[in-house]
Amino acid sequence: MAGMTRTDPTADYRCLAAGYDRSARRTMALRRRTIECLRLQPGDTVVDAGCGTGLGFELLLAAVGASGRVIGIESSPEMMALARQRAEAAGWHNVLLVESAAESARWPLPADALLLNYVHDILRSAEALDALFAQLRPGARVAAAGIKHPPRWLDPLRLYRRFKSRACYRRYEGLDRPWDLLQQRVPGLQVEPTLFGTGFVAWGSLVAPVPE
Repeated sequence: MAGMTRTDPTADYRCLAAGYDRSARRTMALRRRTIECLRLQPGDTVVDAGCGTGLGFELLLAAVGASGRVIGIESSPEMMALARQRAEAAGWHNVLLVESAAESARWPLPADALLLNYVHDILRSAEALDALFAQLRPGARVAAAGIKHPPRWLDPLRLYRRFKSRACYRRYEGLDRPWDLLQQRVPGLQVEPTLFGTGFVAWGSLVAPVPE
């Protein structure tokens, strides 16, 4: 099954959208930790790539404050509709939603930080990462979390992990080191295993140009 792809991920998310918050709340502590790795400051602009239903918006907004901005990127219309409802119900006027694949997403101003929370397909797409990184400020912070293959001594969990993620991901390639494309773009990327080796958190900063 290595290299297996899914041809229409948005179709899968039509079924997942309604129950997404309920399932994702189990990893809210990890989401909070990943956001903390961004070291957000009031006034920052942060991009949540693959934002889903906007479950992380409240945490991001608490960090960037009223003077900051959260930009949510999501390709699934069903997920985006729920994210939009969440933002409108809360009266978050500094949330910008962009319904687009990461490869073609565009937003109006450079961002100070990029969150990649459980978005394996984006992490495994050089085109998507290049498009996102091209719109970040020099020195921007990046943080990612997601699934990975567990250690070899837990081989049975590899099948379970693949079963659990079958509806969410187009590809299973790269689960041994899902952060390696990110590591090529973020010098000194730090990576820590989570969830008994079945997940990871990674964070770092883009290198700012040295003033002449």
